[in-house]
Amino acid sequence: MPEGYIKKGIGGFYYVQTAQGLLECKAKGIFRKRRITPVAGDRVTVECDAGGNVIAQIAPRKNVFVRPPIANLDVLFVVASTTQPVPSTLVLDKLTAIAADKGAQPVLVFTKADLASAKELLAAYERSALPVIVADYATGEGLEQVKGWVRGRLAAFCGNSGVGKSTLLNALLPELAQQTGAISQKLGRGRHTTREVELFEAFGGLVADTPGFASLDTGRACYIPKENLQYAFPEFGPYLGKCRFTGCAHRGEKGCAVLEALEAGELSPSRYASYAAMYDEVKDIKDWEVH
Repeated sequence: MPEGYIKKGIGGFYYVQTAQGLLECKAKGIFRKRRITPVAGDRVTVECDAGGNVIAQIAPRKNVFVRPPIANLDVLFVVASTTQPVPSTLVLDKLTAIAADKGAQPVLVFTKADLASAKELLAAYERSALPVIVADYATGEGLEQVKGWVRGRLAAFCGNSGVGKSTLLNALLPELAQQTGAISQKLGRGRHTTREVELFEAFGGLVADTPGFASLDTGRACYIPKENLQYAFPEFGPYLGKCRFTGCAHRGEKGCAVLEALEAGELSPSRYASYAAMYDEVKDIKDWEVH
């Protein structure tokens, strides 16, 4: 039975990339009963049934995102510009936290450094333990670093409208831009958000074309329980378990190792402010309200 990954799904059909080539498949009815929807990135086993191909098994997922629908994401590039639109560190920190919580590696990519200095953004993340890349399309700076993160992995890009995400993808994958550009022209500007997620082989890995992926759904679909939030900020790692009280929320308790590190200048004030804001957003939400 051929094995492979779902390259894209559209209208109830799934296109599975296998060693034998691209196979058009339907999903077995058992998945509907189990309320499992196959998505791009799923590793699957295909079998022949009544003359057609069907997805018989979906391998256990490393992670799954709802909007956009994608599974087994290894790297999420969070793209922000140094100017226009002015970056919000809270939005960037929410996106990187969601990626980290789901076991994907967040990588920050700063664009438009030729228009405004990236110094402030770099300062906000120098103590974050997150990889940071400054991309310059004119000189090609940073592009090799991006390619290096894709190698051997499944990667996606997200970022608010106007940050230069499309320009970045065009610089990396001009052939992809031609394919998707023709489609979006046919559908009309702004309406191509309904297109499906599709995976493309690139740089020894896979890049997800996620139309309309301005930002992950940072609401309930990507809810991080307050107990887990501390782990979504990797730079907190060395201080966790060293607080005076077990179950420390790092929100003003005495003997909190995270707050002591913040005061000692070992943590970024803006990153901690994002943690505090996100903690306060979810502190009163019960798990049963989300699921």
